[in-house]
Parts: sequence; structure tokens; C-alpha cells
Amino acid sequence: MANNKILVIDDTTVVRVKVREMLPPGNFEVVEAKDGLEGMNLIRQEKFSLIMLDFLLPKLSGWEVYQQIQSQPELRKIPLVIMSGRKEEVTEKLPEPFEYFDFLGKPFDQKQLISAIKSAMAKAKLPRPESTPQPVAVAEDNGNGTNGVHSTNGHVVTPVAMNTAAASSAEIEALNDKIAKMQAEIDGLKKQLSQIVTFIKQKVK
Repeated sequence: MANNKILVIDDTTVVRVKVREMLPPGNFEVVEAKDGLEGMNLIRQEKFSLIMLDFLLPKLSGWEVYQQIQSQPELRKIPLVIMSGRKEEVTEKLPEPFEYFDFLGKPFDQKQLISAIKSAMAKAKLPRPESTPQPVAVAEDNGNGTNGVHSTNGHVVTPVAMNTAAASSAEIEALNDKIAKMQAEIDGLKKQLSQIVTFIKQKVK
């Protein structure tokens, strides 16, 4: 009997078969899902030792699946490998260093696959901060012309409340950039003014 049950969520059959064939025989049972929605349903129904998640998926993207996993403490404990042919698509939403999951670039070989799985299992054991991530929100029509947003745990949240920390961080960074540019412009104007004053003084003499 297999010791580890692995869920491979990827819309490409070749990748799912490749993972199955590269894993040591007898130790792993591979369960496949061809889109994010199917994968998320399987995650809720069964207990997995590892999840391998493609970042670009139909029906429910890898990013959305990742958010749903992170919103539930029990699911967060499952070792996770995120796969993508373009790493920048992942780092746009999840900046490096990747603390709690491992990244596997496509195409990959058996050595890279095994290394990513070992790393993901080690990272899953790392202690996490007390605070939990924002629950995934789904927009619903309330019937009164406005869209209410309901999280997966049943609480109502507003779009403004979602990802506030990330938004604030990005806004602060943007403001700092603007301030730095304005300061450089002010310094430049001061220099020009100083030169003009010096020129006028010389002319007055």
C-alpha cells in the first residue's frame, strides 16, 4: 500500500503522467485533477500527503486554489509544490523567498521533482505566524443592485477589506518613490535657484 497520496492538479495530461512515472513505484498513490475546481473538491474530500498545483488552470486558477488552501488551517499544513512554466507569473502574486511551499519550473526532470517534494515537506513543518490569511471572497448578488462579498467561512467582507495589508504596502512603496522623485526635483530647483542668485549678484557688482 502506498505511504503517500499525492494530488496533481494540472490541465496538461502529459505533466500529470510525467509526475506519476517519475515518482518511486510503490511509495506514492497519485490522484489527478485537470482543473482547479476539480482539484479543490478533491482536497476537501480526501486527505493528501502532498499537493502539486499548476498556477495556470481553467475554472479555478492555481492562485485561487492557493488562496482557498491558505484560508483553512488544516489545509495549510499539507505540503505544497506550485508548478509553472513561467516563474514570474508566480512571483507577481507570491514574492520570493517562498516560505511555506516549493516552486517547480516546467519542464522538470526527476531529480528536480523529488527535490521540490522533499523541500515542500520540510517547509510544511515550519512554524507559522498566529495571524491567518484573509479568507477567499466570492461576490454574490444580493438582489438589491449591490454585490455583497461572502467569505468561505460565512462572514461578510467588503472588497476594500481584502488584501488590505498588501495594498497598503504597495501604496506606501509607491508614495515613497514619489517622495524620492519630488525631493530630487526640489534639490534640482534649489540648485538652479542658487545658480540664478549667484549670477544676479555677479551682474549687480
